[in-house]
Amino acid sequence: MSAVARVEASSAPSSSAVAARLALGAAAATLALLASLHVLSPELDPTWRMVSEYAYGRFGWVLSLMFVAWGLASWALALALRPRVSTRGERVGWAFLVLAGVGQAMAAVVDVQHPLHSLAALIGIPSLPIAALLLTAPIARERPALRWAAHATWVCVVLMAAAFALLITTFVQAGGDTSAEPGTVTTLPPGVIAVVGVANRLLVVAYCAWVASVAWHVAPRSS
Repeated sequence: MSAVARVEASSAPSSSAVAARLALGAAAATLALLASLHVLSPELDPTWRMVSEYAYGRFGWVLSLMFVAWGLASWALALALRPRVSTRGERVGWAFLVLAGVGQAMAAVVDVQHPLHSLAALIGIPSLPIAALLLTAPIARERPALRWAAHATWVCVVLMAAAFALLITTFVQAGGDTSAEPGTVTTLPPGVIAVVGVANRLLVVAYCAWVASVAWHVAPRSS
C-alpha cells in the first residue's frame, strides 16, 4: 500500500464512527417524524392518546417510518458500541439494546390494531432502559452527564406506567365505558386525569436522547 493510500485509509471514518453518526441521524429522524404526526393528525389529542394510536389516523405510514427509524437508531448504536463491549454486564446491555431495536422496528409492522403490538411494546420498552444503565456505566466515567440520560429512560417508564394507571382509575370513577373497543373512545368524561400521552412522548424523547448522547460521545472516538 502506498503512503497516500495509507493516509487515506487512516483518515477514513471507521465503521463504528459511521454507525454512531447513523444512530444520531436515525434518532433525530424519529423525533422529527413524531413531531410531524402532531401536525398531520391533530384530531388525536396528544395529552392522552398514545403514540401508537396514530395508526388509527390517515397517516399510519408516517408512524411506521418513525418506528423503523427508532429501531434503526438502536441497532446503529449497538453496532457503534460493539468494539467497546468487553465485560459481561456490557454484553448483556448490548443484547438488550439489540432487543430494544427489535421491539421498536416490530411496531412498524404490527401496529396498535395488531394482536402482536403488545409483544412489540413488551420487548422494546423495558429493554432500552436496561441497556442504557448497563452500557452507560463505563462510558459515564469519561462523560458523567450521560448517566442522567440513562436514568431518564427508566424514570420515563415509571411516569408512563403511573400516568396510565391514573387514566384508568379516573376513567372508571368518572363512569367511562370500560367495554369500549380500543381506538373507539374519542372523548373522555369530565374528571378523567389524562396525561399518559404526554408521558408516552416523553419516553420516546428520553430514549432517543440517550441514543443520540451516547452516539455523539462515541463518534469522535471511533474516527
